[in-house]
Amino acid sequence: MRAIRRFTVRTVLPEQLAPLDELAQNLRWSWHAPTRELFASIDPDLWSGVGGDPVALLAALGSERLEALAASEEFTGRVRAASEDLHHYLRDPQWYQRQTSASGAELPRAVAYFSPEFGITSVLPQYSGGLGILAGDHLKSASDMGVPIVGVGLLYGAGYFRQSLTRDAWQVETYPLLDPDGLPLAVLREEDGTPAVVSLALPGGRTLHAHVWVAAVGRVPLLLLDSNVPENDEAARKVTDRLYGGGGEHRLQQELLLGVGGVRALRAWSRLTGAPEPEVYHTNEGHAGFLGVERIRELVASGLTVAEAHEAVRAATVFTTHTPVPAGIDRFPKELVSAYFGGDNAMAGVPLESVLALGSEDYDGGDPTVFNMAVMGLRLGGRANGVSLLHGQVSREMFEGLWPGFDAREVPITSVTNGVHSPTWVAPRLAAVEAERLGLDEITAPDASAGWLDASRVPDAELWDLRNEMRGELVAEARRRVRTSWRERGASPAELGWVDDVLSPDVLTIGFARRVPTYKRLTLMLRDPERLKALLLHPERPVQLVVAGKSHPADDSGKRLIQQLVRFADDPEVRHRIVFLPNYDIGMAQSLYPGCDVWLNNPLRPLEASGTSGMKSALNGGLNLSIEDGWWAEWYDGENGWGIPTADGVEDTDRRDDLEAAALYDLIESQVAPTFYERTDGVPGRWLEMVRHTLATLGPKVQATRMVSEYVHGLYAPAAEAGRALAEDQFAAAKGLAGWKAHVRGAWPQVRVDHVESAGIGEAVQVGDRLTVRAYVSLGALSPDDVDVQVVHGRVTEADVIDEFTAEPLTLAESYEAGRHAFGGEVELETSGPFGYTVRIVPRHPHLTSVAELGLVANA
Repeated sequence: MRAIRRFTVRTVLPEQLAPLDELAQNLRWSWHAPTRELFASIDPDLWSGVGGDPVALLAALGSERLEALAASEEFTGRVRAASEDLHHYLRDPQWYQRQTSASGAELPRAVAYFSPEFGITSVLPQYSGGLGILAGDHLKSASDMGVPIVGVGLLYGAGYFRQSLTRDAWQVETYPLLDPDGLPLAVLREEDGTPAVVSLALPGGRTLHAHVWVAAVGRVPLLLLDSNVPENDEAARKVTDRLYGGGGEHRLQQELLLGVGGVRALRAWSRLTGAPEPEVYHTNEGHAGFLGVERIRELVASGLTVAEAHEAVRAATVFTTHTPVPAGIDRFPKELVSAYFGGDNAMAGVPLESVLALGSEDYDGGDPTVFNMAVMGLRLGGRANGVSLLHGQVSREMFEGLWPGFDAREVPITSVTNGVHSPTWVAPRLAAVEAERLGLDEITAPDASAGWLDASRVPDAELWDLRNEMRGELVAEARRRVRTSWRERGASPAELGWVDDVLSPDVLTIGFARRVPTYKRLTLMLRDPERLKALLLHPERPVQLVVAGKSHPADDSGKRLIQQLVRFADDPEVRHRIVFLPNYDIGMAQSLYPGCDVWLNNPLRPLEASGTSGMKSALNGGLNLSIEDGWWAEWYDGENGWGIPTADGVEDTDRRDDLEAAALYDLIESQVAPTFYERTDGVPGRWLEMVRHTLATLGPKVQATRMVSEYVHGLYAPAAEAGRALAEDQFAAAKGLAGWKAHVRGAWPQVRVDHVESAGIGEAVQVGDRLTVRAYVSLGALSPDDVDVQVVHGRVTEADVIDEFTAEPLTLAESYEAGRHAFGGEVELETSGPFGYTVRIVPRHPHLTSVAELGLVANA
């Protein structure tokens, strides 16, 4: 018999144990080992049975056990100490409170961080893959560093799906419903105790309402909007039913709730808690882009024009793009967006045309019928970045159509390479050794990690024992998961005796776990099955593979890749050397990374924007074996693992896969396995040299603290300063900038370079000579103060393309009638080789963040 309603009854704790509730509700426990150990000590078997969930643990305790714990002075003393430690963590000054901006200005009082998913802990399954895990690590590190971030997302009723396999190895999805009352969440309430409600108008006179749940991620509040509330009709309740579920209109409604509703949730949060309003808004991928439209609406309501409000909003917005391919971007039919922002549903003071213009692909190669969320993010983001150096370059090339006339290198998209939150991902036993012997933690990583190069601190034999222990724990966990998976696939216990011999704690272990889109090439390792078998079954240097990953429910091609891999792993000849573990999540990942000797990543370059799984492996002493893509292209140095050669330029994808798979097999056979198995007194000395080098030199780079500090100083602080500057004196500067841009755009058709003269060099040009340049230009209605006239110079190719260039301003020399002027200057020739130059005119204003911001340039 099915219940018509479900709810969670929470335990009433004795007064002596009351702090346990706060400890359970603050998600710091998910990365703070002492707090987890406290909860585990209450009942180790029950702790394991509830999957390490403190809220579920407390709910499952009987009154007798609670009374016994309350009567224990030793235990209540530990509870008080843990509570005091949490309170110190929450209020004491941290890294951020000791920082100043490069200009000496005050750092942002608050930063809003919007993301469609957040991977904090498997207890709160609101993530599907790397984007969400990155967002979770961002919040956790911001908390550890004292950065005043507020997270904004959606609370999905079923989260992402649970993955299992059929007997025929086909992925099956189930969606266990989540009860918010049973999660470490609290609903945001009005002063009268009723839930705070955020509302959005929908087409047809309908309204979408949402409650706001708050997760405490250490010091960082995470606001999650939930549409499954009594105020909604049935269709509106389903808006937040599943992460990335449903079709186009369902996704659009989710993104409207995230962006527009998210801003309104922030306003309610500040009003009810007294928290400062954010000075910077960070859009993690384009899904939350409508937050800019809502902020424009707010400012228009206060008296600004749409253009003026756009400038004020843009100055204080940071946009991070995560996709290196157009297919990964959300694009909606313009007609659909029009239904939500036009007619009776129009935002007061914000015309539909203004909204559509933000996401319009009005550039060469664009589709005029669609609304592009990434394009809107770039137009609303005064500062934008990719998530690795290579991805920044790929993004500049992908979006250069938005800035016609400029070289891709001048497209205003920088990069901040992703990082990972080490307290979440480093095995507790390794973290304890690092703290005890090296004084190493996440904050001291750049200095203390160098201690790994001193073998006297952690001798080789001890380091090797530690690696062996972690590998052994992975083997035990993999056997448990394989047995569970086969039972779900219909096998009886009598058929599963072989599982006891799955994997070996003494064999070189390679891990591969991630989402399963086609470009990540889950099955590249299967290109030559017989050669892979030979590696797995080598009599002296065997290899074993631990594989995991989910395919999107609608991606049958990805499911077929999983099926192909699982069918290979089911073969009795090799099933003791290769396993596929279903339902990859944070909990599984935390056992995978420490236990793998090598982390494999073989995407189709350059389609991996960053990738962070290999970073987590590296922090645990794993070596990377990867295509040089994403972050690995940036930080592979020949000593921290192996770079798989790529067949760049080979158009035939099958041929390319064959070549790169062969290179992978060669590396494992000739370098990886021999290095692992070459022992002196039972210890692989060369292998451990590479492990130490990885921990010492790569460890600090992959930290999320490094990433967050780059965001703070490189993006948040400048955005806050720009936002303040444009908001001063009732937005006087925003009004001035909007008016100036309108004037420049209107006058630009008359701007041109009329004539360029040069002097100062003879036939035999030498390094050190000075080239004198004089440019005659027409500026029409613009003044010389409105522009920079620049000489652009550098090395040239055989086709006279300036390949590496520098742009230097020329100075005003003379002014003539009819808007004509002469500019001049000198260029010192500093390098030998083919050299060329040209002259161009670009707009100039103190509040522009980039020379390319307006997309206007007049080239000679």
